[in-house]
Amino acid sequence: MNTQPYWIASTEQPQYPKLQDHSLTVDVAVIGGGISGITTAFLLKDSGLKIAVLEARQILKGATGHTTAKITIQHELIYHTLIKNFGEEQAKQYARANEAALEQIRKWVQEKRIECDFSNETAYLYTQEESSEYQLQLEQELKATQQLGIETFYTDQTDLPFDVKGAIGLENQAQFHPRKYLLHLVKELTEQGHFLFEKTRVLDLIGDGPYTVITDQGSLKAKKIVIASHFPIYDGRGLYFTRMYTERSYVIAAKVKESLPKGMYINIEQPTRSFRRLPTEKGELLLIGGNEHKTGYGGNTEKHYQNLMDYANGIYTVEEIPFQWSAQDCMTVDQVPYIGPLTSKTKDIYVATGFRKWGMTTGTAAGLILSDLILEKESPWGEVFLPSRWKPKAAIKEFLLQNAEVAQEFISGKITEKKKNPTCSHLGCQLIWNEAEGTWDCPCHGSRFEEEGEVIEGPAIERYKE
Repeated sequence: MNTQPYWIASTEQPQYPKLQDHSLTVDVAVIGGGISGITTAFLLKDSGLKIAVLEARQILKGATGHTTAKITIQHELIYHTLIKNFGEEQAKQYARANEAALEQIRKWVQEKRIECDFSNETAYLYTQEESSEYQLQLEQELKATQQLGIETFYTDQTDLPFDVKGAIGLENQAQFHPRKYLLHLVKELTEQGHFLFEKTRVLDLIGDGPYTVITDQGSLKAKKIVIASHFPIYDGRGLYFTRMYTERSYVIAAKVKESLPKGMYINIEQPTRSFRRLPTEKGELLLIGGNEHKTGYGGNTEKHYQNLMDYANGIYTVEEIPFQWSAQDCMTVDQVPYIGPLTSKTKDIYVATGFRKWGMTTGTAAGLILSDLILEKESPWGEVFLPSRWKPKAAIKEFLLQNAEVAQEFISGKITEKKKNPTCSHLGCQLIWNEAEGTWDCPCHGSRFEEEGEVIEGPAIERYKE
């Protein structure tokens, strides 16, 4: 079985140099080589600005390389909550931004003839529960989406191999191969003379514009900065580590005897179950995802893969599972990404983070919003995503819960079966050994490290401490 995501295993990895020219000055430095960073850079490539993308490891192998790659504005149960906590106008901004992102991807795929297994699909949000609680949640979400002008419909008939007790459908959504799509954009970006540096980890930003970008390979200067590094590697006193937490989730790609369901699916109850078809050179597979948990809290992580396999065998005749992988997602306490100025007082530093498992659309929306801000244009959707916002009604309960858990980790730590007990280089929390992935994971703020200490996921930027 291949534990590398299919998207990575099925595409070649282009090689880009480390930063070597320490006298380099650019207009915009984009920190992070995932969908939000690449999209932002691509949207700026014809503006006359000189762009440099800096990636700590290799491009498109982080969160973007571990996605299920659904392109949809249907982000689980979100719109009823948005209207309640943010108001109808900002809920519309959220919907319109994600619609624009979907259409931007569709447009580029068509205009540039990008071969990336793009297909239009109907997305479904469903429940198998008859209880009034879940039926009410579906009813409220259906009403909210239609209130916002989203053309959803209700059904109890789907293509899944089991009965559902209700579902919200949304046509004209999509799925694709994210690396095939984004590698095309990267090639076009670099062919136009813009810079892309790999294995160049940003350590700090100095100055108040233009900025000196300090990396482990030297430094460069930039007039404007975009932090698109998944979890922000530079905080600027924005206290993002108190307003976000990270979750891990799991995916298996199954070859089954039966015909595969048309459409894309995710349920509203626990445990989460997500479905989509995956076309490969050897035939279609079915992606089944779920079993999310807060990073560092998953116990024996191998059990999550086994749970998905057992589930798949219960609803299909599984012939083979050629791929399995896991993902890490940044979650904000009010369920909306942070996209915009890093803080209310920071000049020319922008951030995109907290995509809450829906980074194909929100990461693309981030590119649209941030490129507008950098070019000093008005973004029609910026208010709802503004990073300096504070919505007590939406955030206070989750904020208190997550920070109480962090405090407990600092006090208690965990005993591991490994001989060493390293601590996180971010704020000193004791790390947890992740058996399934062979990594050390931080239960406080989600940093992850290879067994010998190299950083995989931030906010940490240095090796763990022993």
